[in-house]
Amino acid sequence: MATGVYKTTKKDGSVYYRVSITYKNKHISIGSYDDEFLASAAYAIANDILYKPGTYYIDKDMHTTSYNHIAAELSNNASLKSSNISDVTSVDFFTFFPYAKFISLINFRDNGIYIKTPIYLCDKSFLYFLNPENILTFSTDDLFYYSHHTILCRGGYYFVNDYGMQTSILSRFGIRNHSVKGRDYIFRNGDEHDYRYENVCVINKYNGVNKIEKNGRTFFQSRIHINGNYIIGIYKSENEAAIAYNKVVDILENIQSVSYIKNYIEDMSYITYASIYNSIKISKKLTEYIEGLKQKRPES
Repeated sequence: MATGVYKTTKKDGSVYYRVSITYKNKHISIGSYDDEFLASAAYAIANDILYKPGTYYIDKDMHTTSYNHIAAELSNNASLKSSNISDVTSVDFFTFFPYAKFISLINFRDNGIYIKTPIYLCDKSFLYFLNPENILTFSTDDLFYYSHHTILCRGGYYFVNDYGMQTSILSRFGIRNHSVKGRDYIFRNGDEHDYRYENVCVINKYNGVNKIEKNGRTFFQSRIHINGNYIIGIYKSENEAAIAYNKVVDILENIQSVSYIKNYIEDMSYITYASIYNSIKISKKLTEYIEGLKQKRPES
């Protein structure tokens, strides 16, 4: 049996091969394989990654790796083609030696810290390699979280599975699921893969609230969707607009079955909130529309 390869039997009696390697006194699992040749090849690649930095590398400035180049070389390797695995291609390499493991091993070699997720540490930030063409940048404040949560991507939507729920990575910035890029938040440097805190700017953090410019001044418009969008009012502060939204939601709760998510106002006392809530004005048009809904409501 080749170095680092261990033959194991499943419950059904079938044989598979576990691969692991020890580096800097740390025992690292590489994976499990049904074929002994691929298991041996996986160990050889892991060993090369750890001891051949000139061949296996990450360019943290260019956000590139040698993974694609190595995959192409190995897919044309005669020893692979002479094995009992027919027609080995680069796709097979991606399958039998996971990209995430490639990144983790190089990070461990270069930075001395083994992280199971595909993270490469940089100065005051880190890179998260989803695949060779999709690399995200984060602030070091998020390192612990993403060391324990795998990022998934579906149709440009980045999320993690957190306690059984799909949670958008934007939620860590207080950005809501239905927020619109360019309206509710922006990437300051234009790089939509740069999720450092200084680069993600939240414009509208509350439900139903939008920042607007009027006569050279900044105001906050509050609106709600009730069989179409209705403007609740225009207010001087974001908190006032958010509270106005909450007030309308409270009114509508007794009229229709539609469920709205109310805004939570941080760093505001109950007394201050109640004072604004009781005095905040709602647009005449919306007030009249709500009164019409009350009249149409069937009597209980």
